[in-house]
Amino acid sequence: MGGTSMASAPGTAGVESPPAGATVELAGPGADDRVVVRAEAMRVWTAEGTVILRDLSWTVRAGEHWALLGPNGSGKSTLLSLLATVRHPSAGTISVLGGALGRANLWRLRERIGIVDPAVRMPPELPAIVLVLTGASNTVQPLWPRYGPADWERAGHLLGLLGCAGLRDRTIASCSQGERQRVRIARALMAEPPLLLLDEPANALDLPAREALLAALADLAASRPDLTTVLVSHHLEELPTSTTHALLLREGASVASGPAGEVLTGERVSACFGLPVRVERRDGRWSAYAAPDWRRPGSLSPSSVPNDTPSSPVPGPGGPPATGTTR
Repeated sequence: MGGTSMASAPGTAGVESPPAGATVELAGPGADDRVVVRAEAMRVWTAEGTVILRDLSWTVRAGEHWALLGPNGSGKSTLLSLLATVRHPSAGTISVLGGALGRANLWRLRERIGIVDPAVRMPPELPAIVLVLTGASNTVQPLWPRYGPADWERAGHLLGLLGCAGLRDRTIASCSQGERQRVRIARALMAEPPLLLLDEPANALDLPAREALLAALADLAASRPDLTTVLVSHHLEELPTSTTHALLLREGASVASGPAGEVLTGERVSACFGLPVRVERRDGRWSAYAAPDWRRPGSLSPSSVPNDTPSSPVPGPGGPPATGTTR
């Protein structure tokens, strides 16, 4: 995914200061302690005046697993960088894990956010277990004095949870692309973050690697009912069965937001991508394909595509449905 890398640190070129006039406030007393992300009338634009996000209101609660979907240029990269606290809104408000951007201590917030970003360098000479350990110190190279027996035990447990126990002593250079992605996820979980951000984790994976990754994500959700995830993808086929909610973006605006079973319909996905598609769900997995007559004149109207998705929403892992802007 393009845009600013989520791995940027404070003081680097990837971090923006709060824009003048941005309205950002701390969460007040009595705020819903299950809210992980809350954006209200949030807007983002560039110095040249190009609008990237338009009046986005969105709430994510603990234990929910969100998919961010949309065509290139829809604002997914920008939204994920806001969640990673490496960018600020131009107007409106957003809080992550109770901290309002522009007011909260970003260092402390980032310690509680796990990021699976392909832009993060993985030293090829490191064994997988050591690469995972670096997640405890949030460094590229290991800081040996920082790691105790409990850290080694946790790193091994995470590799096993993600189906990578056999990779423990293998170097990153000898791992396949799919194996590296699962090791990245294990590393991001090392600090036990309540929020995990995944930037197109299945991108460029072959079929077996993709299926292994999605199975690992489903197992992770089952083992950590309190974990909240936000996964960016262009493809419905890359969503794990644990997906509970979805946000569809087009030209920086929300097309639909809410429980996945209500959002991932033929009509709404067609409106999001500007192409008449049919959406199907089988065994908890989603798929989408173009309607057979999509090249015919007049067939590009999303309203002409029937909703062929099951109408029952995907049940969440105990939290109330998230709110959002639906258009």
